[in-house]
Amino acid sequence: MLRAQARYRALFEAIDDGFCIIGFIDGPDGPMSDYVHVEANSGYERHTGIPDIVGKRLREIEPANADIWLELYGGVLRTGRAVRFEQEFKAVGRFIEVSATRIEPESLCQVAVLFRDVTARKLAEAALRESESRARDNIQRVQLAMAAGAIIGTWFWDVPSDRFTVDEGFADAFGFDPQKGRSGLSLEDVIETVHPDDREGLITAINAAIAKGGAYAHQYRTRRADGKYYWLEANGRVELSPDGTALKFPGVLIDIENRRAVEAERDRALVALRGLNDTLEQRVEERTAALMQTEAALRQAQKMEAVGQLTGGLAHDFNNILAGVSGSLDLMKTRLTQGRIGEIDRYITGAQGAVKRAAALTQRLLAFSRRQTLDPKPSDINRVVAGMQDLITRSVGPAVAVETVAAGGLWTAFVDVGQLENALLNLCINARDAMPDGGRLTIETGNRWLDERAASQRGVLPGQYVSLCVSDTGSGMSADIVARAFDPFFTTKPIGQGTGLGLSMVYGFAGQSGGAVRIYSEVGKGTMICIYLPRHAGDQQEEEPQLENDPIPVSDTLGTILVVDDEPLVRMVAVEILEDLGYVVLEAGDGPSALKILEARPDICLLVTDVGLPNGMNGRQLADVVREKRPELNVLFVTGYAENAVLNHGHLERGMQVVTKPFSSETLARRVKDLIGGAAA
Repeated sequence: MLRAQARYRALFEAIDDGFCIIGFIDGPDGPMSDYVHVEANSGYERHTGIPDIVGKRLREIEPANADIWLELYGGVLRTGRAVRFEQEFKAVGRFIEVSATRIEPESLCQVAVLFRDVTARKLAEAALRESESRARDNIQRVQLAMAAGAIIGTWFWDVPSDRFTVDEGFADAFGFDPQKGRSGLSLEDVIETVHPDDREGLITAINAAIAKGGAYAHQYRTRRADGKYYWLEANGRVELSPDGTALKFPGVLIDIENRRAVEAERDRALVALRGLNDTLEQRVEERTAALMQTEAALRQAQKMEAVGQLTGGLAHDFNNILAGVSGSLDLMKTRLTQGRIGEIDRYITGAQGAVKRAAALTQRLLAFSRRQTLDPKPSDINRVVAGMQDLITRSVGPAVAVETVAAGGLWTAFVDVGQLENALLNLCINARDAMPDGGRLTIETGNRWLDERAASQRGVLPGQYVSLCVSDTGSGMSADIVARAFDPFFTTKPIGQGTGLGLSMVYGFAGQSGGAVRIYSEVGKGTMICIYLPRHAGDQQEEEPQLENDPIPVSDTLGTILVVDDEPLVRMVAVEILEDLGYVVLEAGDGPSALKILEARPDICLLVTDVGLPNGMNGRQLADVVREKRPELNVLFVTGYAENAVLNHGHLERGMQVVTKPFSSETLARRVKDLIGGAAA
């Protein structure tokens, strides 16, 4: 047995060619996606330059081209057919000639490979092909020149003796002395006819051709018999001796003057065309700028038209509201003069209703501009929807079936519940209008994970969101209407039936709340509008619902309040409401005046201040200055506009609340009661 193994190994090593046995294995790219070298002879290193190949994997040696070798040898393993091929082994920079055979039985998953290095032959073949290609190019040039009658003559240069022999055409063209003969020339005689600017280049090209051998072609200007310079091309082939010495340099001269003239004209045309293109680009830019100006003017005109539609609708609504308020006040004055005070309550109720309508319209305007003052709190959206269901059902009417789908385990959202209710009711009324013959309205909540792509489509940051979707089975919207649906003042309703602020208000409210709103619609199949609100990580706050007919809370503890507002009428109303409730009330018209009063009266337990104040200090700045000295002082901000940024986007400190103008006596009383009661506690 040992003798047989020794003989096998001796024969194995006696093979001059490289030999190895490879075994297929499973790799990181799947089953049979790699192979390992099981055996190899010393010829493997001679033909590849890789030592100690046994045990190395293919993807370790040549990872970039592993799939090529796996396909070749894998075919042998699968079919059992031996193959013979040549392939570049890129990892070692060599070409190898390979014979491969499967080793039986097939279950071994092994292939025997016999190969040799054929790099020298491949390089010689490539060089021969390149030389033949250059020769073919030269032959083609000569053939074209002969066809065009452009051959001047031929020449033969014996390089070792520097002896030029030219034909008659060559000699006549350059005016060589017939007495000197056509075979008594040297390289220097020829160089003298070359333009001085082209001589250095010609000598460099000749030396390169002599050093390299093979085909040669070079263009330069020469002085012909008439004394003028013309462009020509010298084509030839340098023949080398076995030791690499240049022996012979035969060639032909071709007149290319006309070709160079054509090329020069082409170059001039290209320059002119390039200039035309530059001018064209400038003209296109000017035209584009003009079109952009026209488009901007058109957008401005459309915007002004939309503003006109808005102001027309708002003027109509506000005139009705003012007529109701003014008429109610006039009748109240008349009835008081007549002593008929029993009818005053009816006029008061009418005026209050008109004021609420004006406040709602103002809130829509502020919402669509994202400048309303929000009072967000952690909220359960399912509870909001459940509390709104009866109102929604009454609002849409009996022809529309209302269905709610509340998600289990719904996350908490951080949102202004009152504004969310307003937005939900708005969407439901729009859905009702899209179903004039009745249909089904579905309100659905859910938890949504928005990745980068989904968040980018909705214009929000990736993360967790709570969705509130309202869908209908109505007429649907076309793509162009969906694209404009959130535009302010855009409406498909008849004039007088809508100002186009409904969806704009929803859009602005969602954006101001850190979320987004999106429309999904198809003509004839209905519409779904979804509001996405960021998930709130904290706990939900439980709030007791406040009913409008609850009695106004009267102060049961004495307290002193400072009211700060630059509008005398608003300040007077707030002061009298609070005094009627039993509080001691002081007042100021701006921040500096309020600071003086606060410093003089340490018994003040609550600051009620407008956010927008004159004289260099707004309400938030006033509160910050005071709470540096008196951190326990509670603050109630009053605002009728959009100072949400001033109020830190709804994220108020403990002991601070907001009430929005116009406010009712009941609302002001409850907020004051909560703050003073909390301070007392």
